[in-house]
Amino acid sequence: MAKGKNPAPPEHVNLKTLAAHLDLSQTTVSLVLNNSPAGKSIPQETRDRVIEAARRLNYRPNYFARSLRQSRSMSVGVLAPDLSEGYFTRVMSGVVQELTAAHYFYFTACHDWKRELIETYPRMLVERAVDGFLLLNTPADEINVPVPVVAISAHSKSPNVTNIVLDHSMAVRKALEHLYGLGHRRIAFMRGPKAIPDSEYRWESIQQVAAEIGLHIDPSLVVRIDAAGWSMKTGHHPMAPEIGYKPMKALLEKTRKFTAVFCFNDIAAIGAIRALKDAGLSVPQDVSVVGFDDILSAAYATPSLTTVRQPLLAMGQRGAQVLLERIANREKAFPTEIVMSPELVIRESTGTAPAMRS
Repeated sequence: MAKGKNPAPPEHVNLKTLAAHLDLSQTTVSLVLNNSPAGKSIPQETRDRVIEAARRLNYRPNYFARSLRQSRSMSVGVLAPDLSEGYFTRVMSGVVQELTAAHYFYFTACHDWKRELIETYPRMLVERAVDGFLLLNTPADEINVPVPVVAISAHSKSPNVTNIVLDHSMAVRKALEHLYGLGHRRIAFMRGPKAIPDSEYRWESIQQVAAEIGLHIDPSLVVRIDAAGWSMKTGHHPMAPEIGYKPMKALLEKTRKFTAVFCFNDIAAIGAIRALKDAGLSVPQDVSVVGFDDILSAAYATPSLTTVRQPLLAMGQRGAQVLLERIANREKAFPTEIVMSPELVIRESTGTAPAMRS
């Protein structure tokens, strides 16, 4: 009987029936389908035949049986505040690339900064036998789970957590030295909500760098994004430009004695630019604006946004890679922190301070 011409297998095709249909060993078929390095010696013609038959017969691997053999479910839990445009979509793109390449499934849960959900979702995902957790900008210290955890931008001190973090000191220095070099001395600051782990770390870096370069921070020029603006209870999208529009509008009602503003993120910066324009001010002629993250729309805003670029895609990729490495090597020691470097992207929203121009 010619190879691959065995009688049609039953409706449910498993590894055994697929191998019998192809007149090949289960080991050979498994090595090909799992793209195993050990299968590289298998002739390309055989590999193509296996892949074609698996596709034609709608072969689906038995992940339950595999998880029993490997003591793994081939799935991970991903926790995030939300998956709106901006920070989270960029990071998640990197996460998905790595998990998909590793044939891992993932459960994504959005907690909307609600403490009860941050506590409940990990338990629910552990009950679904996930092999590990990836936390995106989510507090990690209170999450006690029996599997590896990798946190992106969480700054956790928990011994079970590997942190992927940005070098905030470098990020802030690049932004403030850029503004300082343009002659700006009266700089407003838009801090992030207390719920965001990065908020306090970035603010501490701002204070430290400002002192080092001789920049005075006027407390009356410091505003904070309202945490309520990030809650779905308000009826507003948690990552809409309104989170920057409202604080800037409130600041302008009190004073206009500033020539630049450093915003917590790009979404807030886009909202701040709108508030400045609504108040009759031009960007950057009257006020320069710097964002943070370099989201996809930053380059297409009007004016295009000068911003500190976080390597968000790379942070997502690295986070997923480390999680998979920890799952595969449970006894191996891993660093508690992996630091990623930022870069400053200078666009149209910053210019020389008005006093320096005159």
